[in-house]
Parts: sequence; C-alpha cells; structure tokens
Amino acid sequence: MDYKNENEFEQDQTNSSEITDSTHTEAFSNDTSDFENREGNRNAVDVEFTVEPVDSVNADKSADSKAADGLEEAAVPPVFEQTKITNQVEEKKPKKRNLKGFASTLAAGVIGSVLTLTILPHTDYIKSFYPNAENQVTSNSVSSLKQVTAQPTMASTGSIADTVEKVSKAIVGVVNFQQQQNNDFWGNSSSGQSVQAGSGSGVIFQKSNDIAYIVTNNHVVEGASKLEISLYDGQKTTAEVVGTDALTDLAVLKIDAKYVTGTADFGDSSTLRPGDQVYAIGNPLGLNLSRTVTQGIVSAIDRSIAISTSAGNWETNVIQTDAAINPGNSGGALINPQGQVIGINSLKISESGVEGLGFAIPSNDLIPIVNQLIKSGKVDRPYLGVGLADLDQVPQVYWQNLPENVKQGVLVMNIDPNSTAAKAGFQPKDVIISMNGTKIANSSELRKYLYSKVKTGDEIKFEVYRDGKLITLKAKLAANKGA
Repeated sequence: MDYKNENEFEQDQTNSSEITDSTHTEAFSNDTSDFENREGNRNAVDVEFTVEPVDSVNADKSADSKAADGLEEAAVPPVFEQTKITNQVEEKKPKKRNLKGFASTLAAGVIGSVLTLTILPHTDYIKSFYPNAENQVTSNSVSSLKQVTAQPTMASTGSIADTVEKVSKAIVGVVNFQQQQNNDFWGNSSSGQSVQAGSGSGVIFQKSNDIAYIVTNNHVVEGASKLEISLYDGQKTTAEVVGTDALTDLAVLKIDAKYVTGTADFGDSSTLRPGDQVYAIGNPLGLNLSRTVTQGIVSAIDRSIAISTSAGNWETNVIQTDAAINPGNSGGALINPQGQVIGINSLKISESGVEGLGFAIPSNDLIPIVNQLIKSGKVDRPYLGVGLADLDQVPQVYWQNLPENVKQGVLVMNIDPNSTAAKAGFQPKDVIISMNGTKIANSSELRKYLYSKVKTGDEIKFEVYRDGKLITLKAKLAANKGA
C-alpha cells in the first residue's frame, strides 16, 4: 500500500481474479452516488482497486460490458478520482467462474473492512460527520473551576469594534459603599447609613457553575461595607469579596453567574513590546461614562513604580501606556487587538502638565495572585515581624553611630515578640543593610526581596549594624499566621 495523502490511500491488487457479478457493480454505483450526497464527503478515504483480466478471458469487450461500463462511469461523482472496476464475463465454465467471483468479492470485502478499521480512525472522516463529538467528551471531563492561565496570543480577526463589543460584556462597574460615621453632641460615634465612597471598574474572567469571578484593584474595594456591581445590560447586583492583596493592589470578587453574559480571557503580557496597540476599557469618572474605550500603545514594559499601600510601601512592576486612563478606570481592562486582557489598569500620573502616563499590572504578574486569592482568600508570604523605616527618612540623630559610608538601609522600629525576627535576635534601632548578600537600601527593597526571592522555611542571613558595629543575624522564615 502506497501512502498518497492524509485522506487518500491506494491499494494495487495485481493478477487478481475478475469480479463477474454485475449486481456488485450496480451496488457499487449506488453506494458511490449515495456517498456523493452526504455532507462533508470531500475528506473521505478513497480506496482504489485495479483488477486485471485473467489470461483465458478474451481481450475484446462485448457490447453488453461496454454498456455496463458506461453506466458505471455516469455513477461516479466528478469531484472524485475513483478507479473504475471493470467486470469481465467469462462464458466458459460458468459455475466455476461464479464461484471464483464470489471468492473475489468476499476477499475484497474483508480487505476493505480491514482498511476501514485500520486507517479511518487516523483521518478526519469521522470528524467531518460528527464535528462536536470530541468537544463533548472533553467538556464533560473539565472540572467546574479551572486554574486561571494566560492564553496564547492569536492573530487578530475582524474589526476592533467587534472585539471591543465582545470584551465590553465582561467589563463591570464597581461601586464602593461605606458606613457613614455619625457623631453626636457628646462626641460619641455611631454607624449610620451606607454612602457611596467611590467607584471603579472590574473584569469578569471566569464563570463556574453558579459563580462568576471578577478581578479589580484592592483600592477600589478597600473599606467597603457593600459592593454594588453594574453589568453590561444595565442590571445591578451585590458582590462578595473572595480575597484581597494590598501590596499588589489586586482583589477578586464573586457574583451570581446568572447576571453574566460574557467573560474575558487573559493574554500573555510577556509578548508585549513598546509600540504594540492596546485599548483601555473602563468607567472613567463613574458609571455615567461606563465602558469607555480609549486607544494607545505600549509606551514601555517592566516599569517599576513605587506606591504606598495599606500594607506598606511597595515597588510594583507595570506596563506603561499612553491610552487615556482616568479615575474610575482602576480595575478595568487593558486589552490587545485580539481582545485578550494583558493588564489591569491601576495608576496614572496626574501632575499638572503631564499627559499620557498610565500604568497597568501585567497579566502574567496578576494571574498567580488571582489563583491564590481564589484558593485561600489571601496571598501567603513569609513573615519577618518587624516595623521598618527607611534610613534616609530618619534624622541622623537616630542613626546610632553608623560609619560615614553607610547612607542607606532599613531601621528596625519595633518587633513582634512572637515573630521570626524576635527569635533571630533583632532589636529596635538595628539597621539592616543586606539580605543573603543583596544590598537593601529601603523598606520597599526588603519587602520585594522577602516576597519574591525567598519563601517560607528559607533561612536568611542579615547584615545588621548595631551600635555602630556590623553583625550577622540568621532568621528562618515562617508564614504570617495572623494574615
């Protein structure tokens, strides 16, 4: 057997007996005609049989056999290159020839069956008739809640307007309501009614059974007593907080899935380059301008921006873009032309005279955080147990006789008595200048190293100045059980 292509195979049978049963020819013609009428037959297997005449058979064809050939040619569809099977009728020894014809027919059937069972599963023949069969099996085996992953970046298809319309169904408004504190004449405070404290945006990224999950910024939901979600079709519902992480400024919410008409996929932010087209979708200045779309480019990647959070100072890695981002865009989507979310809009520089400096958390950085928040409601990080202050922000009178060449470091202000730092022998007024040989200039660098370079259970060697002398302390990191 010679392999021709993925949908066509040829079998040559030389010196075989002739097939004499004219009824078989008619059946073959009818089967071929039926096959032509089936939808999707262009990928069918084409098996060719060549039957050579036996020496004892006269080479000249009779008028009847020519007529039969003519009928058979008319039955073969024009789009197929079918090999015709010529039936020769031998007048001598009719009984013996009929027996041989029967044997030949039986052999051909057996061979055809073997070919069908062997070759057909490796072709697209079955898929052409039952295109959903494989998908149905796969969908039944998928767990109800999938791990969030970045999807490969595909070629852009269709218009940007179509892409934006599709993604906009996954963009929501997030309104933060907080309890109003009332003070009476005597100075006593009490909780009053909930009032709107601010609003932002969010992205629906997953729908599982009756729950849909939304990612947004932590500063959009922080301090809320109630969160109201405004959806694409105008419906409103309340959301429950799944988990938050103040340092990375991310939060995951959940709502009833019955309100959701579309979800967004995360793209691979590592493939971004300066100059790539991007689009920001969100709710600038509130819900009156919901799902506003702005266009821009990636201005830069891997920018490090220092931010102040409720969990301390932090340097976050961001994508810089000139797409217009305004208050209310926080938590909204930064998408590529394929409609994939490659960032969550979080920051902008709004100083006088500054234009087009917006920043988004890259999708590849936020996906691990989102998965941890869904799993446990928090991000597990090592816990040292010290209060810190940047040395260059502290008056030199508190520097404790440091050498003149030491200008940067972290001053220990206080210590948790049950923490890793207390067990390692840290004391207030110690100045940390390095961790495992890496220079530490400020508290942000210490947190960055602690949360991204090491993990719970690791032993860290600290270089510390105490009363002007350099000492080394070792601490085995533990998890923050109080978080």
